[in-house]
Amino acid sequence: MASNPGGRCCTIGVKHEGEAKGETKKIGEISTYFSYPEDKQTANAILILPDVIGHEFINAQLIADQFAANGYFVVMPDLFEGDPIPLNRPGDFDIMAWLQKSGPQGKGHGIGQVDPIVEAVIKEMRSNLGVKRIGSVGYCFGAKYVARYLAKGKGIDVGAMAHPSFVEADEIKAMTGPLSIAAAETDAIFPEEKRHETEKLLKEMSIPYQICLYSDVEHGFAVRADMSKREAKFAKEAAFLQHVQWFDEFVKGKRESAA
Repeated sequence: MASNPGGRCCTIGVKHEGEAKGETKKIGEISTYFSYPEDKQTANAILILPDVIGHEFINAQLIADQFAANGYFVVMPDLFEGDPIPLNRPGDFDIMAWLQKSGPQGKGHGIGQVDPIVEAVIKEMRSNLGVKRIGSVGYCFGAKYVARYLAKGKGIDVGAMAHPSFVEADEIKAMTGPLSIAAAETDAIFPEEKRHETEKLLKEMSIPYQICLYSDVEHGFAVRADMSKREAKFAKEAAFLQHVQWFDEFVKGKRESAA
């Protein structure tokens, strides 16, 4: 495994202030947050695959709006079928039980439930929504599905992750598009040994990649950072800009991987 399963750090953080500018609509039965660039063009898109707090979390919606302000059509689906984890659960909250047993009709939130959602959204983006190039960023839980759909023929052209969780080594090795990772210095889910394992895997592949490590922050910083702390605010904003530059190069710039 290239990152560990999730833990309590996946569910805690600080809610940010701001007003969302996008809109929530349906793709089939999938509730989805949309944010449009100023020119309303949809050719270059970013698919945000959120952490377990979900697509209605204001922090995630503000990030979507920021990508839209940088010229991208942004799509962020509900990966959890109306059953996200509210922010700052008690310390005894069992995230693994939530993944495996809860949700509508007790279906849980594994690949059997999430893969069809991601597939349906990508299909809609490529057809009715007029998208030509898809960059995708996954935060924590969502990173696994960036890896899975950055494989050849799966629909994502360019990938980015922040503090990934649940990602398997085989999923990394199957990727065929460029990948950018923003990592936290303190992260039990993506610790030093997992970063180095991931780096080793990427070095043996032929895709462009980057891994940026941010000091003085913990797992979740790219979405749930305490913005009153100077180091956390800087790291969150820098990680966002890292991914914008990556997408500008490989989505808008239309550079392909060497694979």
